[in-house]
Amino acid sequence: MLAGAGGPILRGAVIPYFELPTVHLGPFTLQAFGLFAALGVYAAARIAVSEAARRKLDPQPLSDFAVWGVAAGVIMGHVVHLVLYHPEELHDWRRVLYFWEGLSSFGGLLGGVLAAMVFFGRRPIRFDTYADALALGIAPGWGIARVGCFVIHDHPGVLTSFPLAVRFPPEAAYTLGFSGTRHDLGLYDALALFAFAAILFALDRRGLLRGRLLALLALMYGTSRFLFDFLRATDVPYADARYLGLTPAQYFCFALWAYGLWKLRTVRQ
Repeated sequence: MLAGAGGPILRGAVIPYFELPTVHLGPFTLQAFGLFAALGVYAAARIAVSEAARRKLDPQPLSDFAVWGVAAGVIMGHVVHLVLYHPEELHDWRRVLYFWEGLSSFGGLLGGVLAAMVFFGRRPIRFDTYADALALGIAPGWGIARVGCFVIHDHPGVLTSFPLAVRFPPEAAYTLGFSGTRHDLGLYDALALFAFAAILFALDRRGLLRGRLLALLALMYGTSRFLFDFLRATDVPYADARYLGLTPAQYFCFALWAYGLWKLRTVRQ
């Protein structure tokens, strides 16, 4: 066991700390997180459209909704990040305009839900008709985006000796403000979402839980995220806010459980 800023560095961690370089293309800067986030959105949209077509549904509404969903997700993701996760940043009102700096995944989800309510509510199209196709796209797409969180180590956890932990070297304390062998919640979230995607595709191809895949995804992800957030570090700079001991994401998980249970019941009836 080695001593390091922020706690001990435990031997045996499988994943060493790494950083992906930022690529500069003329006036544009390509960062790893942005790349994976864009790939995740693209994959989610393509899979959802493909699954809608496979069900002999008109895929055009999902293609049109993708623009609404992404725009609303980015805006609401930034608002939730500022208001609930880091309200101390609101002392500078200009931070509200920097929508690319700081995004909450649950805020993005909330934005997507609100956009769906408006988009499908103003058209003679039932959202539930496309719910399964959306679930099959959201799970792997969100997983890809969470890989982006992992490669920039955006969600450090508590110190641990777990084999999938990341060993942050002592010199990381100078750049990140912490070191030690820690859980990396971006990785865990990505692995969970890829597993959920496999489960959903297996159920869908067997014709099981038709019309209820999105509800099942809400229940599965709500449970995994609620548990994972107990592993989030509080001894690092820029730690997530806590309200009565829970992160904002854990409160959002209650909404996911409520939606999942309600839809499973109503669709079955």
